[in-house]
Amino acid sequence: MSEGDVAPPKAAVPEAHEVDTYHVPKAFHKKHPKKPHLDSLDHYKEMYKESISDPHKFWGKMARDLLTWERDFQTVHSGSLTNGDNAWFLEGKLNASYNCVDRHAAKNPDKPAIIYEADEEGEGRTITYGELLREVSKLSWVLKQMGVKKGDTVALYMPMIPEALVAFLACTRIGAVHSVVFAGFSADSLRDRIIDAQSKVVITTDEGKRGGKLIGTKKIVDDALRQCPDVSHCLVYKRTGADVPWTKGRDWWWTEEIEKWPAYFPPESMSSEDPLFLLYTSGSTGKPKGVMHTTAGYLLGAAATGKYVFDIHDTDRFFCGGDVGWITGHTYVVYAPLLLGVATVVFEGTPAYPNFSRYWDVCAKHDVTQFYVAPTALRLLKRAGDHHLKADMKNLRVLGSVGEPIAAEVWKWYFEKVGKEDAHIVDTYWQTETGSHVITPLGGITPTKPGSASLPFFGIEPAIIDPVSGEELPGNDVEGVLAFKQPWPSMARTVWGAHKRYMETYLNVYKGYYFTGDGAARDHEGYYWIRGRVDDVVNVSGHRLSTAEIEAALIEHPAVGEAAVVGINDELTGQAVNAFVSIKDGNEINDALRKDLILQVRKSIGPFAAPKAIYTVPDLPKTRSGKIMRRILRKILAGEEDQLGDISTLSDPSVVDKIIETVQQGRKM
Repeated sequence: MSEGDVAPPKAAVPEAHEVDTYHVPKAFHKKHPKKPHLDSLDHYKEMYKESISDPHKFWGKMARDLLTWERDFQTVHSGSLTNGDNAWFLEGKLNASYNCVDRHAAKNPDKPAIIYEADEEGEGRTITYGELLREVSKLSWVLKQMGVKKGDTVALYMPMIPEALVAFLACTRIGAVHSVVFAGFSADSLRDRIIDAQSKVVITTDEGKRGGKLIGTKKIVDDALRQCPDVSHCLVYKRTGADVPWTKGRDWWWTEEIEKWPAYFPPESMSSEDPLFLLYTSGSTGKPKGVMHTTAGYLLGAAATGKYVFDIHDTDRFFCGGDVGWITGHTYVVYAPLLLGVATVVFEGTPAYPNFSRYWDVCAKHDVTQFYVAPTALRLLKRAGDHHLKADMKNLRVLGSVGEPIAAEVWKWYFEKVGKEDAHIVDTYWQTETGSHVITPLGGITPTKPGSASLPFFGIEPAIIDPVSGEELPGNDVEGVLAFKQPWPSMARTVWGAHKRYMETYLNVYKGYYFTGDGAARDHEGYYWIRGRVDDVVNVSGHRLSTAEIEAALIEHPAVGEAAVVGINDELTGQAVNAFVSIKDGNEINDALRKDLILQVRKSIGPFAAPKAIYTVPDLPKTRSGKIMRRILRKILAGEEDQLGDISTLSDPSVVDKIIETVQQGRKM
């Protein structure tokens, strides 16, 4: 580990007597339409063993079972983690949009594909697979007319409406690469992502709605496009009908354009390793990186985890509360349910609007069978009180958790109060870069322990590594950093335009392994407990934010000399952003300046990145080489001033006492 890095928290691996193991509830099987896809935990172990010992045979069969190929593949896998040149299902040809839409529309065009639950209660609509095929085809014609070619990137900046999914599928239908930007990011963040991906076309809405509030999506896009001269077209879906600024020749109304075109567009033939999408994620350096996923491997990961983790069957109705702007929305709002031909709930609102019963009302109204959401939302709803859980969610069979480790007490509340002790909890661990679940229970199969992500998914061979020696720690009852020893189909292939950065971030840290950046423990039964980030990334409400990116935003303010950002535990959001800033001489330190700095971050990145607390300090704790010691700031915020270790190596050890005094004063205010 380099100077200033932080080892994972040394929470002890839970003792056997401290942890309850929950077996699959008997009532789970009573409400099941058939039976789980696997027979037992032993069946999982057999398949898992084959997936590790003979991955070519295992993944070759699964790829042919779960995906429809235009041309079969010959080579299941080539390349290695060491060289960073992994490729899957070579020679194969297929199309993502065909796999998500056409094959189901041909079988049953009247089957619901998208159940849209609008921000306003009682509004929304259901779109069948037949209707979805028509909508996707018409938009495909529009994009082709706008000059989008196979391999071009298209930027999507959209709220949670069905048209967002139509846009995903139209891009993949014509062989374009979608680059979705969360519609909470600022104009500056959107601009950076459009420029980095070299997107010539942007798709957005006039406005968005969320929690009773309007979001000026078109205005934000307009602000971004002032510095994106290469964008030739902006397609706008009319969500609210508001008057929005218009640039003639560049801006086009979605509804007017799609009316001009036929209801069928033939899907483009794509190679297995052709890029499917880019998704920008924060890293430990400030510049966001465009994680690139390819077609066949990613689709297989989505379909396989959807089938086995969520135990999805033909008649199920799947509700993932994640936004399409994040990887959770990509994989488990869009691809997994549609690949498996079931209905996916697209929820525009928030769990608290118009009241704290909203999620539960949606589950009851649409007979939802699987529900998947971040612990942040569960903490909020637990705190709101159990009286909101009055809806009859009799069909809920699997309850999922995503984005961050879930505390045992929240897990138990989810199981006992939401699931009525007859739904199975799957606490899933994965990342933007892994594409789909990597450590997770399997619905209806895996005995679970509250707070543990449990056991590896097929093809995932985890390793716990000592962060100091870099050696793998064998056996159980060990703790260190988490890495994987084998490639798997849905892993990201590169960082867009920066393969060296991809290698340095994931594959060169521990040669021959994929490095997750997370600490983890493996208990006496081989169950995994995720400890959180070991690099400079904050996890707020399940969203990874780079501390460097937030620091860069703060330093843009003319009064700020230096800034350091750390994440601290927060009861509601998991982690909260706390910032330390040193102010340039001649500037007054007051509440107005702090508000200015928060606005600066909101403008530069987005509201979700805004610091919860800002401490103005005379200087930051730095080594003699100038590296900021964020570890010391974390300890001070945690009230562990007596555990700072040797600070004599700092360039000015006296700043530590001043920082402690500032934080203590802040707590009293």
